[in-house]
Amino acid sequence: MPTSLVPGSVMAREIAAQPDGLARILDEGLGPIRAAAAAIRELDPHFVLFTGRGTSDNAGLYARYLTEVLLGVPAGLTSMSTTTAYRARQRLTGCLVVTVSQSGGSPDLIASARQARADGALTLAVTNNAESVLARESDLHLDVLAGPELALPATKTYTAELLTLFLLVDHIRGGTGEAARGLPGAAREILDRGAEVAALAERYRFADRLVVTARGYGYATALEAALKIMETSYIGAQAFSGADLMHGPLAIVDQAWPVLAVSADGAGGVALRPVLDRLRSRGADLCVVGGAEVVAAYGRGFVLAGAGAGAVAEEVSPILEILPLQMLAREVALGRGCDPDAPRALAKVTETS
Repeated sequence: MPTSLVPGSVMAREIAAQPDGLARILDEGLGPIRAAAAAIRELDPHFVLFTGRGTSDNAGLYARYLTEVLLGVPAGLTSMSTTTAYRARQRLTGCLVVTVSQSGGSPDLIASARQARADGALTLAVTNNAESVLARESDLHLDVLAGPELALPATKTYTAELLTLFLLVDHIRGGTGEAARGLPGAAREILDRGAEVAALAERYRFADRLVVTARGYGYATALEAALKIMETSYIGAQAFSGADLMHGPLAIVDQAWPVLAVSADGAGGVALRPVLDRLRSRGADLCVVGGAEVVAAYGRGFVLAGAGAGAVAEEVSPILEILPLQMLAREVALGRGCDPDAPRALAKVTETS
């Protein structure tokens, strides 16, 4: 548990460490990523399963979009209880199973990966702990190189997972990771705009609920932002795909429900526009994280393009989108008198089975 005397200072340091962490992956991590991509290309999997819990599950969802959009390979998220609770066996020959875990130590993740390997899958662990049981139990391993993470809410390990997974998918399709080259610099510029985030946070200091929404690649960002807000400030945050929000949950949104929307430039942002129009028509208190045009259209938010992210491809935009939302979660928690370094009832390694 963090021992800092200043609430939120450990989380602040780890948020601030992310540009260097991204640069480290682009420097030191590319060799192992290329090797893993070569092994996966040799298998030529017909299906990919991503396994994770919490923050790492959100990273897996992002990678699912990458796999289906960039590789044209169907992908899904593992239901681990089918293995750990129901003891079901699956026909996984020719499949790739990727387990994403910061610690590599949760029993259900280890058991699921072990069973997938026994059932014929090629298994890859993506962790922040090269010495973990999960790393040893998998055919392949990628270290996200984030260094020790002391604050209980995951920040730097999340963006490290995202970048590692993007580079893996990009190299599988024969790319060079060029779309990610500008990320460290863009991340630094975003993190230098903390005063903007602090001003936005004032609106949520007394909130007891909110909705976060996005489409496409940004959906993982919405889920991760809601998780960070819940675990640091105890606000009831619900994340929805913009499409799912229109299928019923929109009814809960009114002037009393703050809505955070993630709308980066690209197909996902275009698909979210009708949802934003409906939210505005219902009088929702709407804040948008995204491109300059969409933020201007809906009146309030955080402009990613103003931080040098305008040239960043949509498929890597989630690595930047989450940064102001991590800062927002921290600021809201501090404003409510909470210590985001050590939220109640949480442990760094969650042992589920």
